[in-house]
Amino acid sequence: MLSATRLTLLTLLLSSTAGAASLTVFAASSLTDAFTEIGRAFDARTGHRTTFQFAGSQVLRAQLEGGARADVFASANDAQFTPLLGRIVTSREVFAHNRLTVIAPAGSARVRSLRDLTGPGVRLVLAAPSVPVGDYTRRMLAAVDRSGTYGQDFAARALRNVVSEEGNVRQAALKVSLGEADAAVVYASDVTPTLKKTVRVVPLPTRFNQTAAYPLGVVRGSASGDAARAFAAFVKGREGQAILRRWGFLSP
Repeated sequence: MLSATRLTLLTLLLSSTAGAASLTVFAASSLTDAFTEIGRAFDARTGHRTTFQFAGSQVLRAQLEGGARADVFASANDAQFTPLLGRIVTSREVFAHNRLTVIAPAGSARVRSLRDLTGPGVRLVLAAPSVPVGDYTRRMLAAVDRSGTYGQDFAARALRNVVSEEGNVRQAALKVSLGEADAAVVYASDVTPTLKKTVRVVPLPTRFNQTAAYPLGVVRGSASGDAARAFAAFVKGREGQAILRRWGFLSP
């Protein structure tokens, strides 16, 4: 017997094959690889044509509030999603979780532990505070401060080493990959097979880590509402979840 979730997904997929639709999905930068693969699989199954706009969730929110047209919005946190709920997006479903990690250039030994982020002359790159990963990072630093593990004012000392605040997480990772920074805080899912060739992961104690929740919703007034709902169901379904796990995301 099919579960209710699988039956709903099957119904949406079958109904969507009646006419191909063109979908526009606004999605957080950290979803680039996973959603690109999900889009290919979804289109192959349904005949739809899905295009993506990847950017920092705060940028996508501003574009939607400014009247940009999209069918689905997938954010990396609730802070950029919840203000749109009811006005611009019709529903909220968490489809994945993520965790933070620290990365450093593969050939550098300057940053070997979290403590080293406060070292003299360390070039630290973070996402800006309005970017979801930038917000999660500052929460992580505050958790370190509260513990007192690395002395007083750890967060302030680390933030003094910030040489750049990026508009999305992929830009922060790129700075380290190019050797333009000694460390960055990104999502675990950002350490892709390609990135692993140029960076190494620095241990981040579990007690300080933060869990990122990813909400998704259909945009109000979508011209392809059935197809948009089918895409959302596909992301939450077995195939979509398997793709997300392959790219380092955690289940909802």
